[in-house]
Amino acid sequence: MSLTYKNIIVGIDGSKEAEAAFKKAVEIAKRNDATLHLVNIIDSRIYSALEAYNFSEEEKRAEEFATSLLEDYKKAETAGIENVNIIVQYGSPKSVITQDIAKKVEADLIICGATGLNAVERFLVGSVTTGIIRSADCDVLVVRP
Repeated sequence: MSLTYKNIIVGIDGSKEAEAAFKKAVEIAKRNDATLHLVNIIDSRIYSALEAYNFSEEEKRAEEFATSLLEDYKKAETAGIENVNIIVQYGSPKSVITQDIAKKVEADLIICGATGLNAVERFLVGSVTTGIIRSADCDVLVVRP
């Protein structure tokens, strides 16, 4: 069992919780000389429900926004981290992060912000953070702002 992390995923969505998770991820990545993978998942379930209306332009804008957001966070490189990757994908965030990205980058730590959803929202849509905790094959750190 290794006590260091080499591939760290941090979910970035523009929220204050994600900002706190990012700051913690930078600290941990620096201490471990790890690669930091900045991830934004565009929830494709929204677009698939509206596909009949040809929302490809909205999808394109969402992808441009996500890429721009992650580029802003890539400032981690200037904080002493040599390897920072940006990953933008479509899908259900809680499954894409754990089933797809974590396996692809051989993640040993996923860092995410605590969600601010109330009980009703959690019941209806489920918490991305809870989904990650339940399905991840590696350590998960939940950061509160």
